[in-house]
Amino acid sequence: MENKIDAFFSENNFDFQELHSGHLKRFERKLNQTKKNAKTSWKWLSAAASIILVFGFWLGSNHQKKQMDLADISPKMEEVQNYFVSTIHQELKVLEKNRSLETEVIIEGALEQLEELEDSYKAFVKELNIEGNSRQIISEMIQNYQQRLEILENVLKQIEEIKNLNLLKDEIYI
Repeated sequence: MENKIDAFFSENNFDFQELHSGHLKRFERKLNQTKKNAKTSWKWLSAAASIILVFGFWLGSNHQKKQMDLADISPKMEEVQNYFVSTIHQELKVLEKNRSLETEVIIEGALEQLEELEDSYKAFVKELNIEGNSRQIISEMIQNYQQRLEILENVLKQIEEIKNLNLLKDEIYI
């Protein structure tokens, strides 16, 4: 091992001369100058980033306000949408309360179907914004909500059947 180290130092020519006088002072002076420059550049950068963030939020909020949804068509459509949304949320809460090892697969499958329906609903919203108040699109949006409720109701029925089977098994073993 010592031979390798000796060979390394003998093969490489290292500079062992002393530094020029005042080298340390010049180095410290340059280091202090770069610190001052770095502080001022960060201030400008942070101010620019803040302005960009505020502008981005403003653009995002304006874009969202311009998006028309089912509730924006008429007061009756707003009632319909509120009914479906609140009912779906209630059913989802019941679904989550009934989550267990036996129902996990069924619930996850239903949630995947609901996500697909949510994606298609977003596509209907885009179409509605492009085409305007089209009866066909409005009808498809309402059917989308109905399909979601049907999925949730079917899953809750299946969960109830599983519970009943478990109760029956428990009664048999008693």
